[in-house]
Amino acid sequence: MSSPRANLEVLPRGLQAALGIALLALIAFPFVGTEFYAQMVARMMILAIFAMSLDLLQGVTGLVSLGHAAFFGLAGYVLAFVTPADAPASLWWSLPAAMAASGLAALVIGFFVVRTHGIYFIMVTMAFAQMVFYLFFDNKVLGGSDGIYVNAKPGAAVFGWNAFDLENRIVFYYFTLALLLLVYGFLRRLLWSPFGRVLAGIRINEHRMRSMGYGTFGYKLAAFTLAGALAGLAGYLWGAQSGYVNPELMGFHMSANAIMMVILGGMGNFAGAIAGAFAFEYLLEVFKDLPTVGSVNLGKHWQLSIGLFIVVVVVFAPRGLLGLVARFGQRKDRGGE
Repeated sequence: MSSPRANLEVLPRGLQAALGIALLALIAFPFVGTEFYAQMVARMMILAIFAMSLDLLQGVTGLVSLGHAAFFGLAGYVLAFVTPADAPASLWWSLPAAMAASGLAALVIGFFVVRTHGIYFIMVTMAFAQMVFYLFFDNKVLGGSDGIYVNAKPGAAVFGWNAFDLENRIVFYYFTLALLLLVYGFLRRLLWSPFGRVLAGIRINEHRMRSMGYGTFGYKLAAFTLAGALAGLAGYLWGAQSGYVNPELMGFHMSANAIMMVILGGMGNFAGAIAGAFAFEYLLEVFKDLPTVGSVNLGKHWQLSIGLFIVVVVVFAPRGLLGLVARFGQRKDRGGE
């Protein structure tokens, strides 16, 4: 139905080992890094979950969405709305509620957008996202352009017993890491399930899948809904960490950033989305700190730098950074034979 190596779905052993080392580094990081950098890495992990949710659409199903950030921001707003002014909201019901709200929004929007194809799908997703953006931007009841503060991180108390304290930055870090691993494991399992193979088949040739008797509309709608719910998980964590949400979280630039993360890391294997999110955020910090050369402030024009870098990756490494690493490893193995 689809080639397992077409989108680097099968990760080479060397790359698997490198990812294992990266995981160990993430586990040890809070003990060797400063508090500032630990928070930055936690933010990268949140964006990695967001990127993986988009990769389910873009890399696996072949649906490029320019409105995925709507579900990301919506979950953050749900957390802000359900958090009392003087107490934290319960994690055990606020997180499912936020994901359910994003998933429901994705289901409703997806019912209309997955009927379209190609450039029409891209433009309709962006149109719906802009509608959601301006719904919050122009409505003072929903916070308006100023956004809303999240007064406290969610509480994890169970019948009066506090299982863990998310106000502790190290606890929040490991909670985010645990969710990152759960989402990755779930999506990798989904990728190789019958459902995932149908999605991959839709990406390659939807007409052939229809001729084989698959209802592609239902599969695409299910993928769109699931991707929206997972984006909601990331948006919930973002609101909890930053303590603030605003309509910009739903804006076009957030969706575009997620697309660049997926492209940068490599599509269709989810590890690429994680690598792309980390690389993208790191490059942002690097390019923003570039010096002034002559009369040109390179750091001020960081968008140009990141854009040029993405173009170079697309041209010379079409399967992303992970694909480049895998190709380098294969050449090294052949050279050693």
